[in-house]
Amino acid sequence: MTYPLLPSRASMRGVTLIELMVGMTIGLIAVVIITQVLFMAEGQKRTTSSGSDAQVNGALALYTLQREIQMAGYGLTTANTALGCDIRAQRGGANQTWTLAPVIITDGTAGAPDSISTLGAVKASPALPTKVTENHPTTSTEFLVSTRVGIAVGDVLIAVPSTIDATHWCSLLNATAVTNDAAGNHVAHVTGTTGPWNQDPASTIFPTGGYDAGSYLINVGQLVRRVYSVDTTTLTLQAQAQNTQAGLAMSTADSLYPQIVNLQAMYGKDTNGDGVVDTYDNVTPTTGAQWAQVLAVRIAVVARSTQYEKGDPVTFTEPVWDFGSAPTVAGSVACPSATTNKCVTLKVNTLPDWDHYRYKVYDSVVPLRNVLWSS
Repeated sequence: MTYPLLPSRASMRGVTLIELMVGMTIGLIAVVIITQVLFMAEGQKRTTSSGSDAQVNGALALYTLQREIQMAGYGLTTANTALGCDIRAQRGGANQTWTLAPVIITDGTAGAPDSISTLGAVKASPALPTKVTENHPTTSTEFLVSTRVGIAVGDVLIAVPSTIDATHWCSLLNATAVTNDAAGNHVAHVTGTTGPWNQDPASTIFPTGGYDAGSYLINVGQLVRRVYSVDTTTLTLQAQAQNTQAGLAMSTADSLYPQIVNLQAMYGKDTNGDGVVDTYDNVTPTTGAQWAQVLAVRIAVVARSTQYEKGDPVTFTEPVWDFGSAPTVAGSVACPSATTNKCVTLKVNTLPDWDHYRYKVYDSVVPLRNVLWSS
């Protein structure tokens, strides 16, 4: 019988310790390289996706503001002579004053975000102003008017004097009865549950001389004021409705869009009467003539990416708002990229680690169409 020869002990060899260490080292290097590639790819993916989020948030924020400003003044500007009039109101012993203007910009201090306040009517078809045909003293509880068409009990009315000045202002009231007799058309505003905005007899909101014949009433149905502002990194909205039980108080701020870090706005004014905006500034008009110059509002929204970029900064200069070369822009300087254009710096350097984020700027010129159309 024959038996296969077994290999000798000397010919049997395994992996030496040195070979094992070399293999492990090569494997570890490969793992490190693959990990770095994955980290870089994932970082680029997060940067891209966060940039997309900033684009969506910025576009939606701009669209919301643009739509709101386009509708601002609806039902209030059927008579442009009332623009700039102080509206005085009284409810439950509390007084409040608004300005009859479609849009009011509250400028932020030292480049901080502005806030934008809009005012408008909520009524299916706003009626033309109703002329007051007889003098209305402060003690009277009804207006005698040329027509009662379109006025219903509970409607919010704004009484506008024929001449607006420091002693003749506008007043907010409710229609509590609408009647007709041989004397004419009557719109009553008696204090009571059906007229929460009507004056308390002990504290008048009417001018001392009342409202003379030739004054008029604007029927707004419901008067709504909305305020858009930036709360650190979020665009927020507050509302105030002048025919609700909480009509004197602003609603709790609602968060609309995240990562909105700045909001700037300017009035577009036609200072030479040619129907074209030639000046942008944030000086709020104080007279009817000045309000008549405001044809548009220009807004800029700064959206920030959600991705914090580690390591070296990725943003070295604050974003700028480019107005082009045509108009006069208050507080502007020559743009870095085009010295013939006018730019305004949009402040973001007050945010923590601001230079480790990326930013996008969205801007638009919004015409005040209800002012232009007297609607």
